[in-house]
Amino acid sequence: MAKVIIFGVGQIAEIAHFYLSKDSEHEVVAFTVDKEYLNDKHFHDLPVSVYENLVENYPPHEYKLFIPISYKKVNKLRAEKFMDAKSKGYECVSYISSKATYYGTPVGENCFIFENNVIQPFTKIGDNCILWSGNHIGHHTTIEDHCFLASHVVVSGNVIIGASSFLGVNSTIADNVKVGKSNVIGANAVIFKDTEDLSVYSPSETEKSRVPSNRLRGF
Repeated sequence: MAKVIIFGVGQIAEIAHFYLSKDSEHEVVAFTVDKEYLNDKHFHDLPVSVYENLVENYPPHEYKLFIPISYKKVNKLRAEKFMDAKSKGYECVSYISSKATYYGTPVGENCFIFENNVIQPFTKIGDNCILWSGNHIGHHTTIEDHCFLASHVVVSGNVIIGASSFLGVNSTIADNVKVGKSNVIGANAVIFKDTEDLSVYSPSETEKSRVPSNRLRGF
């Protein structure tokens, strides 16, 4: 069991506090934010510490961090904060839901893996990755550092997801595909071939029908 400080006081930090408190062996003891974002000294009845002073108040030999920052700037913000925390000497915990299907394959530091993820054998997940609920990670797949997978993503077998990539809701990656680094794969996208670094795949939004709902037959 570790004493854990969560970075942030927004919605994802609140969700992290819920899961760590309800479904892990760890004890959340505080939150931390950058000085410019410190508006309240308490969150969920726990102290909020200034990140710039964290080493003095919560030394890394006694406490660990959890940094559940979103995919903003293609995961760059989370990557920067994770690397800064490591430079300060902190170890970051990972959370894997007890309701995920997981066979003990390697998962790095500061990963946040929600319920109903199916992580098949012979997979590898790097540092600082977030897998929201309900994804399928196929056998012999590698997810590199700093990635974010939204819900109901299907990653088929023997896939490589390049570092810092974002995969949107209901996107699908076919077998034996290598997704480049810092890719943005939009909701409902289907990827059959290797992609280059910094690629964006954004399927068209469903078009509005010219027939209003009150004129639909059977409704």
